[in-house]
Amino acid sequence: MTALAEPASHTYDFVGIGLGPFNLGLACLTEPISELDGLFLESKPDFEWHAGMFLDGAHLQTPFMSDLVTLADPTSPYSFLNYLKSKGRLYSFYIRENFYPLRVEYDDYCRWAAGRLSSVRFGTTVREVTYEDGLYVVRTEAGDTFRARRLVLGTGTVPYVPEPCRDLDGDLIHTAQYVHRKAELQSKESITVVGSGQSAAEIYHELLAEIDVHGYELNWVTRSPRFFPLEYTKLTLEMTSPDYIDYFRALPEETRYRLEKQQKGLFKGINSDLIDSIFDLLYQKDVESGDRPVPTRLLTNSSLNKARYQDGHYTLGFHQDEQDKDFEIRTEGLVLATGYHYEPPAFLAPIRDRLRFDGHGRFDVARNYSIDTTGRGVFLQNAGVHTHSVTSPDLGMGAYRNSYIIRELLGTEYYPVEKTIAFQEFAV
Repeated sequence: MTALAEPASHTYDFVGIGLGPFNLGLACLTEPISELDGLFLESKPDFEWHAGMFLDGAHLQTPFMSDLVTLADPTSPYSFLNYLKSKGRLYSFYIRENFYPLRVEYDDYCRWAAGRLSSVRFGTTVREVTYEDGLYVVRTEAGDTFRARRLVLGTGTVPYVPEPCRDLDGDLIHTAQYVHRKAELQSKESITVVGSGQSAAEIYHELLAEIDVHGYELNWVTRSPRFFPLEYTKLTLEMTSPDYIDYFRALPEETRYRLEKQQKGLFKGINSDLIDSIFDLLYQKDVESGDRPVPTRLLTNSSLNKARYQDGHYTLGFHQDEQDKDFEIRTEGLVLATGYHYEPPAFLAPIRDRLRFDGHGRFDVARNYSIDTTGRGVFLQNAGVHTHSVTSPDLGMGAYRNSYIIRELLGTEYYPVEKTIAFQEFAV
């Protein structure tokens, strides 16, 4: 696949905007396809994947086969196993007998793959996309212009800040910044982590482990009824399948939105081993503290509805939903483990009339991952939980989705696209 040093009049088959793991996987899978001429643009100077959460020992929640390419092409030179071989670490990984890559290792793998591609341009920020003479015209902040027959959007999600904390003064941090600001955070007399899920649990566990060293008070508050474990049983994992996409996509819109709320525990829960480790650490700290209580609180069923900052402290107003009671927590440090959400990129505004939206104002993502009115011009990576359920953010389904998109781009099936893999039947 050719890409660089093309004349201004050159027309690409497609331009990918954004380079997270999903579009990077597409770049790897299209690199050997001579019939496809594509270009990938990324605003960051280099590949970066959740660098703010590179905690010691933190690993993926999916095994190494959910890499950029393997589930589409096990022979690809861009596989995680080939990365390990090139680094001289393949046998060590084998002996380790833990097939969940470290998070920092996965990031390095993605950087390794990106460095071997000819179709990627980093440090390129897209300013606007227009549609002219049957082509999508991509203009960058630097003044470059690229023309393409199709687009693949991979701009990803952005940190979500709850409404009470928007425009709030002080130095609160989102989990996306945690590692970079951990030392600053631990210098405070009190820290409150708001939110649930894997990131919140990892941060709480790390801060709890060092609570005696720094002497802070530590709170963990979530609106969830309990600290939900990630559901990871094998029949449940069959929901990350083409079969379930077909089933879910065919449901009425309101049913899909209802299920989206109910299914968060399938991909936003906490690793059960980590939950157990937190309890064990709490028990250890309690034993070591003697008659003094460990200065930490864990609170569930508590929704954040107010926040103010004054004199170096946050006053957070919560509502205990089951008791229907309000209460406050005063804290110096505040960590928002409130996840991420998708925002349509502003550069799409000129072509909004060419895009499809559902009754809730979100992209109406078709079964083939297109979001444009023609059903074959603009494709979306991720951001489709409301249309493709838990398969949308799942790393293991990235190669499948890219195989599907490549079939749409080519008109032929270059990589086999699975149609059914589940033992169970989702529809009657």
